[in-house]
Amino acid sequence: METGTKTAPRPAPRLPSLLECGLFLLAAVLLMYGMLTPAGLDLNNQAKLLGATAPLFVLLCLVTAMARRLGHSFGELEGAMRAGIGLALPAVLILVVVGGLIGVWSGCGTISTLIHYGLDVLSPGWFLPATLVLCSVVSLACGSSWTTASTAGVALIGIGTTLGFDPAMVAGAVISGAYFGDKLSPLSDTTNLAPAIAGTNLFAHVHSMLFTTLPAWLISLGLFAWLGADHASGGATQAADIAAMQATLSSLHTISPWLLLPPVVVLVLAVTKRPALPSLVAGIAVAALLELFVQRPAGTSFGTQLQVVCLQFLDGFTATTDNKSVNDLLTGGGMSSMLGTILLITIATAMGGVLEKARYLEVLMTALQRLVKRPAGLVTATICSSAGANALLSDQYLAIVLPGRLFRAAYPKFGLSPRVLSRSLEDAGTLTSPLVPWNSCGAFMAGTLGVLTVDYLPYAFLNLLNPLIAILFAWIGFAQFKYDPAKDGPLPAPASASSGPPTP
Repeated sequence: METGTKTAPRPAPRLPSLLECGLFLLAAVLLMYGMLTPAGLDLNNQAKLLGATAPLFVLLCLVTAMARRLGHSFGELEGAMRAGIGLALPAVLILVVVGGLIGVWSGCGTISTLIHYGLDVLSPGWFLPATLVLCSVVSLACGSSWTTASTAGVALIGIGTTLGFDPAMVAGAVISGAYFGDKLSPLSDTTNLAPAIAGTNLFAHVHSMLFTTLPAWLISLGLFAWLGADHASGGATQAADIAAMQATLSSLHTISPWLLLPPVVVLVLAVTKRPALPSLVAGIAVAALLELFVQRPAGTSFGTQLQVVCLQFLDGFTATTDNKSVNDLLTGGGMSSMLGTILLITIATAMGGVLEKARYLEVLMTALQRLVKRPAGLVTATICSSAGANALLSDQYLAIVLPGRLFRAAYPKFGLSPRVLSRSLEDAGTLTSPLVPWNSCGAFMAGTLGVLTVDYLPYAFLNLLNPLIAILFAWIGFAQFKYDPAKDGPLPAPASASSGPPTP
């Protein structure tokens, strides 16, 4: 008796060819160029930002169609999109909370107080190098570039703008300092992820990174000192502007050391390794209490002021004073201000999930690995692959995990220690992530600091110099630690990147 015909099994998906990978890269460059034009990506203009995601969505559709031609079902690709977006969900939640935090901190007077006191303490001539040092210390202590930018960074942008600095310069100094600590702090997630992927230990990894990171940091410090030299003597006009700014801030909010409590709470919780979201929420709660009991205008009921705080959390704060500079500095924030950035990250990480599923980057990195003939070429290939993964996959964790797995077995074969691999992964995977507008880190920094990625990119000296110095040192043979089986363990087996990253 016939029981029915069997359906032939679907053939396994094939790998993309180098030609197909090249065509994708060409399409990506052409479409993403539309996001980088002056009329394109604008994190401060939600309408423009929403329109700028159109090229990225077109690229997502193109990548999905190409993956279907390779034999992947749409169900598989949809699952890959969900997995990619899932990696970005922690970033999206933090973005939402940071938007609310900026709105409430502006409303309660915390940002006004930070700017007021900062103008008293920070000298114009040394403001940029001081910003680099301050953000480096904060990020080393808390291990998070995002926490550093959303606390110290927001205030420093306001102070620098008042002192007459280009906000892009200040953002570059903030990001350089924030990623210095994010890269070196034992509390940082990427500082722990990179050695785990490379097969070395945390402290050997940090020691190795000092050889490339410290020179880049010192050069950055010198460049920021040079840029700030023009502001060393602002004269009576600048002093008058600062005094007017402080007077306006005092009339808008009650300036008090108590209003420094919200950022102190966030930083203390971050240093003690509490999770980021509860730490930020605690900073919002403290700020809300201060606004309800310190800043509440006379005659305003508790319920009315609570409603005002909720609106600030949702839609941000609007400053209405006679000083346009104060209005521009303090107006903004709120969860709604981050919606365009969240949409950008969602589409970019969905595309990254499809690219990882179809193994486009794996094919490109494998081809690059075949061209490697000497140890310096291997380090260069690793750094280029991590930077490319940040641009294509829009996630710094994948930019560390995928190249790390593909190149791990090659380092001992070329006589290099795994700590050279782990260092290279962070030199590019961690540091180039905020330089890509559609990467979750680039979108976060632009949305939080209010400066376009393409504007602050030329001033993010540490992030630009560190990968270049690492490549230079590889070619001159400096700090290229040799493989030692007694210290580094046996040769690892070749690994495929297609098995997916571990949960960071």
